[in-house]
Amino acid sequence: MRKSIVTGGAGFIGSHIVDELVKLGHEVIVIDDESAEANEQFYYNDGACYIQESIVNYDNILPYFEDVNYVFHLAAESRIQPTLERPQIACQVNFMGTCNILEATRQVGAKSARVMYSSTSSGYGLANTPPLKETMKRDCLNPYSVAKVAGEDLCKMYYTLYGVETITFRYFNVYGERQPLKGVYAPVVGLFMRQSDANEPMTIVGDGNQTRDYTHVSDVVEANILAATTIKGLGEVHNVGTGTQTSVNELANMIGGECKYIPSRSGEARNTEADIDKTIHNLGWKPQIKLANWINNNRNIYKNKQNVETFQQN
Repeated sequence: MRKSIVTGGAGFIGSHIVDELVKLGHEVIVIDDESAEANEQFYYNDGACYIQESIVNYDNILPYFEDVNYVFHLAAESRIQPTLERPQIACQVNFMGTCNILEATRQVGAKSARVMYSSTSSGYGLANTPPLKETMKRDCLNPYSVAKVAGEDLCKMYYTLYGVETITFRYFNVYGERQPLKGVYAPVVGLFMRQSDANEPMTIVGDGNQTRDYTHVSDVVEANILAATTIKGLGEVHNVGTGTQTSVNELANMIGGECKYIPSRSGEARNTEADIDKTIHNLGWKPQIKLANWINNNRNIYKNKQNVETFQQN
């Protein structure tokens, strides 16, 4: 039986990866300190083992990496705006935590154990014109992107220096079932749907003409699963997006409802769109879900409690 660890596996993206690994028959260990402030709840699968621990505590997590085959590393301080207020925590969790994951894999993981690292498209910043390619220069505008992109360098170094197999993903605005909803810094798709369902105005930052490449969580999961067995692109960065742009105003129109415009925020890119040619080539992967179709099919998802009937609520 293959043994997999999913850090951050009780949260949004991680819980979906856990579900897929359990389906595939893996022994799954989840390491998650359940500190994500934007999560209204955490998600559990009866087929996995859950350890409530921070990735910052190396000695505490090390024993769980014994003979591990695959590590899906998603645990992070994962929102831009809160890291502007807490840069030290962002660096501690996102950089040192990632170093702990890689070192634990190196020390006690199975031979040729592999780490799939979840990074961020925010590392492209303002200096690059979409579509954004992995070869473009990095332009980190905030503590979150600085720390996450520094983790990319750790992954590359652990592969070239120590031989730990790594694959790094830069995600572009992930949305879907179980997406975080709490607070004003929750991801925008979930935030707008929550506000619209509550008959509140959708809060659009700036003029709303800024664009994002919205990527469904199931496509992210598929990329991670394919990366576990690929022989191409080891030690390298891969974009996970759709290759299309949607403005925030267009997103609000898809959902429907009143809008309220609020001041722009510092530290955020204006436009993002992924060039996904490398990911398609190396992983045999292609995005399947279109944003407009998903919104049309799931308009009342939060009124239905986000389909939690198959999960235990914390």
